[in-house]
This record gives sequence, C-alpha cells and structure tokens, in this order.
Amino acid sequence: MRILHTSDWHLGKRLMERDRLSEQRDVLREILAVCEEKEVELILIAGDVFDSFLPSAEAEGLFFHAVKELAGKDRAVVAVSGNHDDGMRLCASAPLAAEEGIYLFGGKDTPSLGGTRPVRAVEGGENYLIIENRKGERVYLNLLPYPNEARLREEKSEESYGQRAARWIAAGDEHYDGRMPHILLSHLFVAGGSVSSSERDISLGGARAVPVGALPDFGYTALGHLHKSQKAGKCGRYSGSILQYSFDEAGTQKQVVLLETKESGEVAVVEEIPLKAGTHLVRLEANSLGEGKMLLAKYPDSYIELTLRLGAPLTAEETKELCSSFPGLLSLIVEMKASEQGPVSRRSHLGARELFLQYCDSQFGEKPDEDVCALFLSLAEGEQ
Repeated sequence: MRILHTSDWHLGKRLMERDRLSEQRDVLREILAVCEEKEVELILIAGDVFDSFLPSAEAEGLFFHAVKELAGKDRAVVAVSGNHDDGMRLCASAPLAAEEGIYLFGGKDTPSLGGTRPVRAVEGGENYLIIENRKGERVYLNLLPYPNEARLREEKSEESYGQRAARWIAAGDEHYDGRMPHILLSHLFVAGGSVSSSERDISLGGARAVPVGALPDFGYTALGHLHKSQKAGKCGRYSGSILQYSFDEAGTQKQVVLLETKESGEVAVVEEIPLKAGTHLVRLEANSLGEGKMLLAKYPDSYIELTLRLGAPLTAEETKELCSSFPGLLSLIVEMKASEQGPVSRRSHLGARELFLQYCDSQFGEKPDEDVCALFLSLAEGEQ
C-alpha cells in the first residue's frame, strides 16, 4: 500500500498580515498531483490543519474541498487534530466525511466504518483504525491527536507528560496483533526536535516534550508539530509544514513523505518529495540603503526580511519609498552600527548656532550660509 505523510497545513495562516490562502490552495493541488502520479492509496495528515481554533469560512472551505479531492474515488484520508485545531470542531462532520473516505480524529468518538470504497476503514475505535485496500492489504493506524488532559478528559496527576504520552500511545496499540504494518499518526513535540519561530509556544519550557523513547521502535511514526522536515528516533519523521511560515524557515525545502508497506510488515520510506508551490521566504542583510535596494531587486517574487546596518536611522520618506518600491519586503530591521570615532560627544554645552550647523551638516551634507543661519537664530530667539 502506498501512503503519503503530510502535516501542518495551517490553513488561514498569514505572514505579517499577508494573506496566503491562494498559496495554500496551490500547494494542496500540488499534493493532489503527487498522489495521482505516485498512485497513493492513503493520505495521512498529522495535525494543525488550521491555524486557529476558529478558522475563517474560506479556510474551512479550502480544507474540505482539498480532502475531498485527495480522497477522490479510490483513496482514503486520515487526519488527526493538532494544537492549533479545535478537535471537536474538526470532527463535527466526521460521520459525513467517512462516507467520502475521509476519517477525522480529534475527540473520543468511534469512527464510521464499512462502505464500498476501494480503500476503506474495516475496523476502528476512538484511537485506532485499520485501513484495507482493494488487494486486501491492511495497515494499522495508532491515532493520537494532540494530547492534553482536556481532550482526553483526564485529571492532572503526578505522572510526567512523557509518561502520560507513552501511556496514551500504548492505549492506541491495544488492538494491534502484530500481523500487519503499523503506523503511529500523531501531533507531538519530541524532545530534541528543531523548532522554528512559527510554532508558537511549542514546548512550554519543555513541559509538553515527549521523550524519543516513548515512540514505537518499529513500523513508522508520522508526526506533525515541527515545521522543519526531520527525523525523530528510530522510525519517526516530521514531514514539516507545506509552506515556509516564518523567516527562520527561509531556505528550507518543504516536502511530503511517500511510504510503502511491505509483505514483511515493514513500512519503508520510498521518497521525500519536494513541494514547489508557494512564495519562498528570503533573509537579506546589507550595510547601506543602496546595497539593500540592489539585493531586494534580485528577489522580485519572494517575501523578504531585510536587515540594514546603518550609521543613521532611515527617514520616514526613505522607509516609505523602500516599502512601496519592493512589495515583497514584509520585514525591515534597522540596526545601528557602532561608532568607530570613540564615544559620542555631549552637546549640552553647545549654543543654538553650533547645534543648527551640525544638524544641517548631518542632514544635507553642508553647512548653511550666514543669511540662513541668521534667520534661524532670529526665529529661535523669537520663540524664546
């Protein structure tokens, strides 16, 4: 059975107030094309379908359209909720979705089973599912939506989060008999993972970190939560987000993971397939305004964070002109260079004339003539 692992769609997420729904639509179409080209039978979505508990109608519409397209006529889609999702809201349509081959897990409900689709759920409960294809090949899915006490309706205890996570994972394997390939599908922060700034408060100081040892050491663990593609333990892997969602993800390649089950019961990684859709994020640094403009001109189709190291602040006019000339510039950081001329001299002892001369020199590169200087002094004295 061919399986595709994806996660962290974050539908509705913006970047510096820039709407990215059209980019998300494009990359989901690209994932659909991958499924068709690679003859995928089962798509796994490891949480954070949306970017908030109350997604916009447009984001919800895109999700349901996308999963219906992914399921098509002869595929199945299984999704678990992430920490950004309202699990109950995500699963509200589960009974109807199951008729289309789409199985949604976020609460504690038992999924609908049966049907006549070529790839379908033939057995399942609130934390597991067995999927069978037209050849009779089966795969066991241990399903753990983003786990917290509220979702699992548990009281707080003396157990550490890692101990509880291990117990929750074990509960999903109670119906596993070892005679078919095994996949754990979950949304977890595994200790030691590489975090980017788009994952808000992901580890809570390590309180919600799951030790690598809690993950199964067999089959495959399809993870969501971390936006950078990476391995986790012996058999675990984060597919990563479908778009670059923060500037510290600039330069990272987004991807989906193609899997294949074997007769031996193994779940093999066949290919990490790069995603090309979406606007790329770029980080640039320059030591002058002119150099910054030259760099910006090289990336007309990117979203850009530009750091300028200058000897003096930009004027309001310079900032406005820069942003209007380069619409892809979303983040402008100005850092003042350390003075190379020793400590700054105090000006409290200078008179109005000397202060005016220094100001004109710094702003216009030359000192005013005597008539202008005399006019300024007469005005300054009049104000006093």
